[in-house]
Amino acid sequence: MHVVTSPDVEQKIRLLDQVASLDRDGEPGLTPTQPTKADFLAGSIYQVQRPDGPMTVMRTVQTSACERNCRYCAFRAGRSAMARVSFTPDELAHGFDCMQRAGVVRGLFLSSGVVGGGVRTMDPMLATAELLRHKYAYTGYLHLKIMPGAQRAQIEQAMQLADRVSVNLESVDARRLASIARDKDFEGELLSAVRQVSEIVNAREPGAKVPSMVTQFVVGAAGESDQELLTTVDRLYRRMNLARAYYSGFNPVPDTPLEDAPSTPLVREHRLYQADWLLRFYGFALRELPFDPDGWLPSGTDPKLAWAHKSHLVDRPVEVNRVSRSHLLRVPGIGPRSADAILRARRQGTLRSLADLRALGAVTGRAAPFILLDGHRPPRQLSFWDSV
Repeated sequence: MHVVTSPDVEQKIRLLDQVASLDRDGEPGLTPTQPTKADFLAGSIYQVQRPDGPMTVMRTVQTSACERNCRYCAFRAGRSAMARVSFTPDELAHGFDCMQRAGVVRGLFLSSGVVGGGVRTMDPMLATAELLRHKYAYTGYLHLKIMPGAQRAQIEQAMQLADRVSVNLESVDARRLASIARDKDFEGELLSAVRQVSEIVNAREPGAKVPSMVTQFVVGAAGESDQELLTTVDRLYRRMNLARAYYSGFNPVPDTPLEDAPSTPLVREHRLYQADWLLRFYGFALRELPFDPDGWLPSGTDPKLAWAHKSHLVDRPVEVNRVSRSHLLRVPGIGPRSADAILRARRQGTLRSLADLRALGAVTGRAAPFILLDGHRPPRQLSFWDSV
């Protein structure tokens, strides 16, 4: 499908295709769509996995120009290979409206390089969002990135317009951030914005809808440990109304100071997300996560499985027919959905076999060593999932 906007906007989107894949924070399951024909939108359209199902979104920036010199970033001011293109609010709002009315996209994630400070950078982003909501009557999904140094009034306006906002901390504290982004003020620009979003959420009227807040970390660029990352994230979950953290493994970009630094292994991202889920959905405390003495999660096994072995759950198996939901969630292979299904099934009768559990969604190859079924240990069944 070819959506008609204007030649200038079409050319800009072509130039920004490369940018959409570089600024990938704040959305889960980001996958470029596969075009069926030559289409100037192809590089800007992505499939994201949302809690309510997959969604096709356009990811772009208000401008790819940036005055900051973050050592890892493709947008950095000192990078000559970067295309520098800007949209006016009218151009971007009209172009996106054409796309969503044609059914090409359902949502928009809007970010930007920083030009003239965070306040000046936020203004055209907010103007674009205002046009979409009011001139074009767009009611769909809108994600806005809060720029470093944005004013309180701009943050409030963004939260009135957006379904989700992101404040990207990039690293775990001021010391670590300074090693990769000396131009950014961790406390004054970034953490301050997180606090302000949290205060606005806390001050909402009962039942009022507010956007969720997410953040992103560039994993590995600053040399932080897994324990440092998850300690920061756990504090944000408990104290700052953070909905979700995203762990973006560092990948070197040509023509940046870190172009020769090693990439962060994908398995590290995977383990961080698994541990993050234990904190958010499985009732684990930070101190229970299986860090080694240097603060690293085990790379060769799932953190929940590592915890079960470390806690000698094999020697103290859980009776599936009697224990609480919180105890079920400690068993490898049993997640929130399968735990709820087990609780429902127990009201109808006794669970006696791995087949009973498998029918309820449990991964029995992982669960078998750690459970009892009606007082009996089930046979151990090795599974691919034992080590994933």
